[in-house]
Amino acid sequence: MASGRVDLDGNPIKPMTICMIGAGGFIGSHLCEKLMAETPHKVLAVDVYNDKIKHLLEPSSLPWADRIQFHRLNIKNDSRLEGLIRMSDLTVNLAAICTPADYNTRPLDTIYSNFIDALPVVKYCSENGKRLIHFSTCEVYGKTIGCFLPKDSPLRQDPAYYVLKEDTSPCIFGPIEKQRWSYACAKQLIERLIYAEGAENGLEFTIVRPFNWIGPRMDFIPGIDGPSEGVPRVLACFSNNLLRREPLKLVDGGESQRTFVYIKDAIEAVLLMIENPARANGHIFNVGNPNNEVTVRQLAEMMTQVYTKVSGEPLLDTPTVDISSKEFYGEGYDDSDKRIPDMTIINTQLGWNPKTSLWDLLESTLTYQHRTYAEAIKQATSKPVAS
Repeated sequence: MASGRVDLDGNPIKPMTICMIGAGGFIGSHLCEKLMAETPHKVLAVDVYNDKIKHLLEPSSLPWADRIQFHRLNIKNDSRLEGLIRMSDLTVNLAAICTPADYNTRPLDTIYSNFIDALPVVKYCSENGKRLIHFSTCEVYGKTIGCFLPKDSPLRQDPAYYVLKEDTSPCIFGPIEKQRWSYACAKQLIERLIYAEGAENGLEFTIVRPFNWIGPRMDFIPGIDGPSEGVPRVLACFSNNLLRREPLKLVDGGESQRTFVYIKDAIEAVLLMIENPARANGHIFNVGNPNNEVTVRQLAEMMTQVYTKVSGEPLLDTPTVDISSKEFYGEGYDDSDKRIPDMTIINTQLGWNPKTSLWDLLESTLTYQHRTYAEAIKQATSKPVAS
């Protein structure tokens, strides 16, 4: 761990205590690693599960053992949460239901998780004068203006109609019966509440809008590294198909466009927010990589190539199949056409730019997943069968 660390303005960075809600998840585990390895900060790690951070908690002889504590609690109904926030200088809230298949099949759980359950966190931070970094989503933007233009309109090529800016882009959702927007709507409302707490009660806050953060330890094996039911995000879906030697399913032809950023690049951005409050407070930050934009179909093709390289397995005769969104996600699904982040604000405030190419981040992720899947299969087949 480097000593004598300074912020972007040359001021010494003082050690702080961070209450991290959702520390046991994909993003939280990488952020905990970063904080333990490179900073003097202390983490109160709050979650229901700790599988992804066990390597940071055990054994007790680890050099950072006195700087990370795991608190197993559910923020829905645990009175200890306010005490942990009071003990901290900063709260980072990562907790959410954020799986697309849940948005229209479990809309009530989705809304409660992303709005109702987040309310006490915001309230405790505001009432106790504690800083908050809240994780939102790029989905708050909804659909682009460009998607409502005629398909042959030249304006569809104008970045003003599809590049998403934190301070000017509208948030456009589908009709109420398209319950897929339950997630985005709940996330937008909690953003508005946080912003109002800042304006009316002086809450110091930063809102993060992730654009498809990808890397090792993201959920990808149902029942092993993620939920046993439901449909995960696109990259995890494709990973599962590749690992199981199944064709990759392209929803509605795979024409939607997305950008992907490497988790380690994104965590660098979060650390800058943590350690530069004067530059980060009051801001909403897109965190993504506009250079890594592909259609879902192109993503499937690239992942197939990368997986063949890292696994040594041959290509399938039929690598992809088309499927309708209704068949894949169920009734009430809808989607956005493009999600390309404008990076002006985060670059101006924090000097951050992503570095890792799409090929490299896919290679890192799929190498990890192939190895982990092989180990899981080996353990499953080596267990003795009861007589």
